[in-house]
Amino acid sequence: MIMKIPWKQSKQPKQDLSTLADTELVQLAKEEQEAFGVLYERYVGKIYNYVYYRTGNHHDAEDLTAMVFYRAMGHIENYTERGVPFQAWLYRIAHNLVANWHRDRGRRKIIALEDFIGPSPQSETPDTQAEDEEEREILMRVIRRLPEERQQLLILKFIEHLSNAEIGQIMDRTEGAIKSLYHRTLIALREELQLYEAGHINHEQSLES
Repeated sequence: MIMKIPWKQSKQPKQDLSTLADTELVQLAKEEQEAFGVLYERYVGKIYNYVYYRTGNHHDAEDLTAMVFYRAMGHIENYTERGVPFQAWLYRIAHNLVANWHRDRGRRKIIALEDFIGPSPQSETPDTQAEDEEEREILMRVIRRLPEERQQLLILKFIEHLSNAEIGQIMDRTEGAIKSLYHRTLIALREELQLYEAGHINHEQSLES
């Protein structure tokens, strides 16, 4: 379970903060921890999923997710939107922490792609399931060779189900640039899958960005 931040109870009369927009909650959170608690509950699941797919294990994902919100809480007083919504700000913090995590440990960036592409339907025959499993393994190997930026794009688009505009805010790119990067990524995946299956590529090399 993801650890809960022990918020102090507000002395102000209770109100339904969950109905407020992020911008209103952020302003309240600069003085009231309860408001930040609502932001935490609103985004902890999304941030955890993002971190988990970047680290590949639940323990580190839980620790890093907690660090994201502690860091956000510590800097909330200095946060101003300026074109970067609160959600995008959280993803940027998460991205930096995960990047440091990989750098400090020298670990390979891994996506838990078994969940990414989903399990086979139960109605399929054992032979069909075996074939699908082999295809998923090939896809896993190819995507793990993608540059970090493209892995991040795939996670935000297919795991977090964010729009190109929202992804652009997180990755500090225009919506058009994200759309272009997405198309290039899909083309590269298709080409690399064909080369992989033909045995014409070195599986240990990284793709060029």
